Amino acid sequence: MSVKIEVGAGGIPHNQILIYGLVGSIVLTYLTYLNTITQTQYFAFFGGLAAVAALIWGTDTIKHLCSYGLGTGVPSAGMIALGSGVIAALVGATTGIFAPIVAVIVAAIIGAVAGVLANHVVRMDIPVMIVSLIELAIVGAMTVLGLAAMVGGTFNFTDLVTGTTTFLGFTIQSYEASVIGGSIIAVIFMLAAIAIQHSFNACLGPGEKQDRTLMLAAECGFLSMIPVAIISFAFIAFIPAIISLVISVVGWFYTYAQYIELSKRDAYAWLDAQPILEPKGGA
Repeated sequence: MSVKIEVGAGGIPHNQILIYGLVGSIVLTYLTYLNTITQTQYFAFFGGLAAVAALIWGTDTIKHLCSYGLGTGVPSAGMIALGSGVIAALVGATTGIFAPIVAVIVAAIIGAVAGVLANHVVRMDIPVMIVSLIELAIVGAMTVLGLAAMVGGTFNFTDLVTGTTTFLGFTIQSYEASVIGGSIIAVIFMLAAIAIQHSFNACLGPGEKQDRTLMLAAECGFLSMIPVAIISFAFIAFIPAIISLVISVVGWFYTYAQYIELSKRDAYAWLDAQPILEPKGGA
């Protein structure tokens, strides 16, 4: 048996955020395919924006799931999301142009299996567990795929496992110098996992407001984009990497400023709050 704990009321319905996040992350990931069409790398930054869209959706999903008394389970939900997502993203990447769609399908299957096990084997009996874990697995897949495309300029598996290195003046292919071979996926895993966990954890409480929580999710997404953009200098051309870095920094600065304003707005209601007086015990 589970008891639902109400958090911040009102705001945009979760299903609407789901649609925005799913469609937005898929479309933005596909926009990185313009690199392949134009034989350039200028559109790599769209992968990072896809990850931001997915993380905003994932934050609201975690809020939806954890309203059933799973506040301490936020890190677990985030790790399940990215653990499932890495598998789905890599499987999807092997299918070429169909990668985002296949990643979503594979992630949904993995999330459904995890949800069934959680509810019917572990016996957590959370009404939204299966649906939420399906959503979180897809969020993880789109985040990993998007950030990988931002680093390497593509979501094609062959390109993600093929790098180049120079030895004695000769340029040779090297797995170790690739996005996957260089363990960049592990870095993406941790950046995305922290981003999806932090927002609801930071805003959880009686004064939680949806717009502030989701703004922090966007800020964490852009913050994660910054190191990914820096890493991309090792894998894509200088100008495309600069474009990714500038967009990441500008996006982070804007969302951070907006989050601070929303925090000041919500803190204002607590300015006159008095401390709880502890009763004095008898001597």
